[in-house]
Amino acid sequence: MTPKILVFAGSTRSGALSGKTADAAVKELALQGADVTRISLADYPLPLLDQDLEREKGVPDNAVKLARMIAAHDGLLIATPEYKSSLPPLLKNTIDWVSRVKTDVQAKPMRAFSGKSTALCSSSNGSFAGVRAINHLRAILVHCQAEVVTPQCSVPRAQEAFDGNGDFVEDRLKQAMSKTCRALIEHARLFSTRMDL
Repeated sequence: MTPKILVFAGSTRSGALSGKTADAAVKELALQGADVTRISLADYPLPLLDQDLEREKGVPDNAVKLARMIAAHDGLLIATPEYKSSLPPLLKNTIDWVSRVKTDVQAKPMRAFSGKSTALCSSSNGSFAGVRAINHLRAILVHCQAEVVTPQCSVPRAQEAFDGNGDFVEDRLKQAMSKTCRALIEHARLFSTRMDL
């Protein structure tokens, strides 16, 4: 079984280091045999979460599209930057809105993150490598009942971490990404097999 993995970064800024980390994950996942879909959150703009807005107009279409896309994949990989020792508001707002989607196109109950095999990466310009952000992100997704794999790839001094081809310069980062992607693929395959039984 070839697992379908959805990948996105928590920043939409041009040249974002989290975007480079997500791209490195795409390469590694494909190398390990996954069917990878890479998206940008810039293509799914969302208003700030507002329950009054939700009550008046419902959940925004882009949140529904993202929820359905996540649900249609066997696994999810998110690469987050670190803003003020936590994850960026764009990513938190996206997760919040997606978690508000309760039904699929046939009006059947849906929780996009529930049981979803998920891997996490982080990056920062400093030596902490975004670990504070990734820990907050892990806690949020576990609260959403995602199945977050233990291995993670955190990239310190990310402005120096990539070569001209977008590959990691250091072997230890290559190994960390390889281990993270392998764990995600194995978990996604296992979960998909259980669902088919």
